[in-house]
Amino acid sequence: MAIDARVSRKAGAVALIAAAGVSLTSIPAAANGATARQPAAGVQAPTDPGTARLPSGLSALSWMVADADTGNVLAAKSPHRKLAPASTLKTLFAVTVLPKFSAGTVRRVSSADLAGVGAGSSVVGVRQGRRYTVGDLWRGVFLRSGNDAVHVLAAMNGGWRTTAEEMQETARKLGARDTTVKSPDGYDAPGQVSSAHDLTVFARAGLANEDFARYCATTRATFPGAGGATQIENTNRLLAGSHGMPRYPGIIGVKNGYTSKAGNTLIAAARRNGRTLLVTVLNPQSQAYNGVYKEAAALLDWGFRTAGTAQPVGTLHAVRATDDGAGPMRPVAAEVTEAAARVGSPWRTTLVLGAGGAGVAALGLGPLLARWRQARGRGGRRGGAA
Repeated sequence: MAIDARVSRKAGAVALIAAAGVSLTSIPAAANGATARQPAAGVQAPTDPGTARLPSGLSALSWMVADADTGNVLAAKSPHRKLAPASTLKTLFAVTVLPKFSAGTVRRVSSADLAGVGAGSSVVGVRQGRRYTVGDLWRGVFLRSGNDAVHVLAAMNGGWRTTAEEMQETARKLGARDTTVKSPDGYDAPGQVSSAHDLTVFARAGLANEDFARYCATTRATFPGAGGATQIENTNRLLAGSHGMPRYPGIIGVKNGYTSKAGNTLIAAARRNGRTLLVTVLNPQSQAYNGVYKEAAALLDWGFRTAGTAQPVGTLHAVRATDDGAGPMRPVAAEVTEAAARVGSPWRTTLVLGAGGAGVAALGLGPLLARWRQARGRGGRRGGAA
């Protein structure tokens, strides 16, 4: 057991470099020659002639539109404003913990595993004494935003506090300096904050991992229940096409959330015409039904009309992390397949190597993940996260 734990931690460190061992930070528009107008307080948008105007009716306290392939930020509002993230923080949890355990690993859940699940939390129905595969637990995390599943996975990872500390370190390595982790499931906790910038970074890093991409794109799945397997549906309404929202064309994830402090939060990724966009929307103030989904969909529509035709207002740039001894990081492109994500044809995510915003080559995440696998042997309730 002790040997397995050591192997898991070493393997996790290698995979962390592969999936998240880069620093993604915002560069001012002036760094890449872009100019920005200020159509509203805190808003950055391109000024190029003929560029489509931003959607009307945007009420979120903070939002960002970014190109997942290039890292270009197309537009943003208060992207570094520190806000409660709710369950969108589960993206950072997954980037940190997902690479450490194979999907087929089985865990018998103890009372200690489920201790501390917050009142009103979104849950998938994990029960003490039952056995679950790690794959079951991750489907519970991504589809039903199950805080109970997060607690079990965190227990496997060394405990709640250890996991929070590792998430904080992952955020630091990613250059996500707006994030403070107190509760790994995103449940409201004093001092816990993130930002549209950081959450976009976490989602981009996650999508470089084919398992993350597959889980976050899964619309429906089965989950072990008391009376046998039960059907669960993804709470991301743009993905599921539920609660009066149509499925967004080209949607491939990522994660939604809600708490009484955070309001509604959402990171959405979609792929159209060879381009993948990420939109993060935090706490719309309109109180409109499905407001967070409608604002995200409008921003995605705007992004697909604008991407490639206007100067970006900034960029998420990736730089090489400190070498962990796993061997050289070869400058080849990483491939994440939409087939693996159950949404279709292959697409390519390229993270640019560089320092100070000067990118010179592409970092291959796929080979590092493969090397790690070989080493291993193979919407919510009040007060809770959803």
